[in-house]
Amino acid sequence: MKKYIIYFGILVVGLLLGWLLFGGSSNESAKHNHKETTETNQMWTCSMHPQIMQPEPGDCPICGMDLIPAESSADGLLADQFKLTENAMALANIQTTVVGKGNIDGNTIKLSGKIAENEEANAVQVSYFSGRIERLNVSFTGEEVNKGQLLATIYSPELYAAQQELITAASLKESQPTLYKAVRNKLKLWKLSESQINQIEETGKVKENFPVYATVSGTVTEKLVEQGDYIKQGQPLLKIANLNTVWANFDVYENQIDLFKKGKEVLVTTNAYPNKEFKGKVDFIDPVLNTKTRTVTLRVVLNNKNDVFKPGMFVTANIERVASSNNEVLAIPASAVLWTGERSVVYLKTNPDQTVFEMREVVLGNQIGNEYEVLEGLFVGNEIVTNGTFTVDAAAQLQGKKSMMNKDGGKVMTGHEGHLGIDNKTSKKESDHTNMNQRLTVSEKFQEQLKVVYYDYINLKNALVKEDSKITSVNSTSLLENLDKVDMKLLSDNNAHTHWMSLVKEIQSSATSISKTSDIKEQRGHFKYLSSHLINAVQLFGVKEKVYVEFCPMADNNNGAYWLSKEEKVINPYFGSAMLTCGEVKQVIK
Repeated sequence: MKKYIIYFGILVVGLLLGWLLFGGSSNESAKHNHKETTETNQMWTCSMHPQIMQPEPGDCPICGMDLIPAESSADGLLADQFKLTENAMALANIQTTVVGKGNIDGNTIKLSGKIAENEEANAVQVSYFSGRIERLNVSFTGEEVNKGQLLATIYSPELYAAQQELITAASLKESQPTLYKAVRNKLKLWKLSESQINQIEETGKVKENFPVYATVSGTVTEKLVEQGDYIKQGQPLLKIANLNTVWANFDVYENQIDLFKKGKEVLVTTNAYPNKEFKGKVDFIDPVLNTKTRTVTLRVVLNNKNDVFKPGMFVTANIERVASSNNEVLAIPASAVLWTGERSVVYLKTNPDQTVFEMREVVLGNQIGNEYEVLEGLFVGNEIVTNGTFTVDAAAQLQGKKSMMNKDGGKVMTGHEGHLGIDNKTSKKESDHTNMNQRLTVSEKFQEQLKVVYYDYINLKNALVKEDSKITSVNSTSLLENLDKVDMKLLSDNNAHTHWMSLVKEIQSSATSISKTSDIKEQRGHFKYLSSHLINAVQLFGVKEKVYVEFCPMADNNNGAYWLSKEEKVINPYFGSAMLTCGEVKQVIK
């Protein structure tokens, strides 16, 4: 019995030693393995239906497509942040600027304007009697004339009869002095001089044709009659402008009116003389606002004795802004700002060492040259996107982050909804999202010019479908040529003009890159960015017809890519015949 007790004691001690030696490490290993399992736990989603989330790979329960790994949050990004690759940054030429305070009193505001005639020095040469122009001595507009110069000779039956009356009255002036005086006064009303009247009276001869002399010196800016025309008394013959001084008229937006005062010194430049500056002063600020353009006219009188300025010439004015009570302001480049409805947004680079961005809403003050005052939303030292802003915005949309079109974030474009026109299947929530982005009001002429660019894009897209790199390059060149023909002067609204300027730069960059390569794969890479910019342009300005925005989740190495189409049928330009029908309609722009 004692022997069994000893064996039992040895067994208990052995078990105790075994637990002490191996049990703790086993638990730690189990804990560690559990942690690894938790960390490597991968969720799977559908590229076509991102709302699907499953812990294991398989098929999408909606469309049957293979599930793909969902984006991991292990990169440490916040919910509203997104990351761009270095390659994407280089392709889109995305540039950033660090925000800093500047003293605006030392800065100037640039205004664009046009030279016009000085209306105060203009004159209209008229005929003081009716008749027929026998000879017109002014051959063309732009001709210089001097005061007293013969402009024309006119045959006037009325003047012919009045001369005969004078000759008859002259013989009766002793007996009927009142009649004689009345006849002479009648000729004076027709602007005949005393010497001309005396000559008729002394010679007793009637002149058939009477001369018309210039009453002022200047430049003929308009011919209102031709030789042989019959004219009435008081009818204008010529417009004569004295161009020794001219007006430079500039448009000032209503939020800039308080920055200018009458008498302020102005430096004017023109492309005709790029190395010269001309001084002038603010002479007049229109008290009435133009309700169509939301601008007032600011006028500067310029000395033009050397005939430097021509009416119609474009000029630029540099004017120091009126000092404000808050001299120190935060200013950012206009190219950094995107507008949507009443919101102004910029893209903030959150980490100076990483290409991580997030959208930031800002409140803007006055526009100062090519910059805006920032009242709220940014601080000194923030780094923001100043070139390629629309590309960054497109990336935010693709990744379901907060963007210009979607201030709440999330991948909401899951049907045939559009930001500017939606079909009757769109839900109320999606419709509310749709209405957040208000189309900018532009002229139909501008929309027609943009439509030509859109058609070139469609031709380019069709060439990519056919995998014809040569025709793709030709169509991109045509797109660039027609883009240059779009008249920016048709955009009277400041926001529309700034948006278009930003988009043009990026469309040109992408289209130029396509035109310079014959590699179809490289062309498709640039086409993705061209599509993003043109989608924004069509959404903001419209082309007066229905446009389909289509999306393929498999394009760009499963990152997804959009394109525009004239038809609802999906024809994929990123894969051609390999995957011709891959994709779906995401938006319908009307």
